[in-house]
Amino acid sequence: QVQLVESGGGLVQAGGSLRLSCAASGRTFSSYAMGWFRQAPGLERELVGAISRSGGSKYYADSVKGRFTISRDNAKNTVYLQMNSLKPEDTAVYYCAAAPTGFDTVKLQYLYWGQGTQVTVSS
Repeated sequence: QVQLVESGGGLVQAGGSLRLSCAASGRTFSSYAMGWFRQAPGLERELVGAISRSGGSKYYADSVKGRFTISRDNAKNTVYLQMNSLKPEDTAVYYCAAAPTGFDTVKLQYLYWGQGTQVTVSS
């Protein structure tokens, strides 16, 4: 089992940047694929980015390609989401999640979730 704690959210103007961090407990962080999801009011939770256990494979939703970068540091048990050129439509609660697979883009495979961090982008 792994416990996840996100940080780094906040209020930013359109065009600005934020970096989200997700710290994981336990010794088996490198055994999990990691993902960042987001959920805006009234909408379903959607996958924004995913990264494989080694960090060698990555996935991005079309809406964030070229603006967001997912990365991980297995020595620090941490996964990051660098968000640049933020838009008002990026406003949402952002969650990190862990899947006990090598690499995954299927939400149901993500078994462990953080509590979320709010990102608000003003126009």
